[in-house]
Formats: sequence, C-alpha cells, structure tokens
Amino acid sequence: AELLEVIAQAEGIALDQVVAVGDGANDLLMLGKASLGIAFNAKPRVQQQARARINQKSLANILYLMGYSETEASELQLH
Repeated sequence: AELLEVIAQAEGIALDQVVAVGDGANDLLMLGKASLGIAFNAKPRVQQQARARINQKSLANILYLMGYSETEASELQLH
C-alpha cells in the first residue's frame, strides 16, 4: 500500500484515480488504498474484500470494467 502511494505521488496521480490489481491477502491493503481495487483470479478472501473481481484469463478484461469498448481495448492492446 505504501509503494502504491509513493508511485502515485511520483507520477502526480491522486489516489482517487488509481486502479490496483491483486490476487493474494498481501494485496488487500493496496486494493483498499486504490480508488478501484480489483481481485484478479484471487483467493476467496481477496475476492470478498475487493471492490471488484475478475475471474478471467486476461487482464485486458479490466479495460471493459473501466468502461472501454471492445474496439478501444483492442487498440490499447496493440500498443
């Protein structure tokens, strides 16, 4: 969680604009600090406590959760 804050501050990004992704109990503080904490193929406890969860093969599905269309997500994946 502390590293998340350090990176956000260094990049000039407010925590209410940060998305964090994690899968284990060690990620819970980080997921709680971020505006959107996503449990990705996570252990049950993490899935219960995170604001959102994705149980899919690809992290690209997070783009859909954030409101990107399939076309926009495809364009981002090409870069």
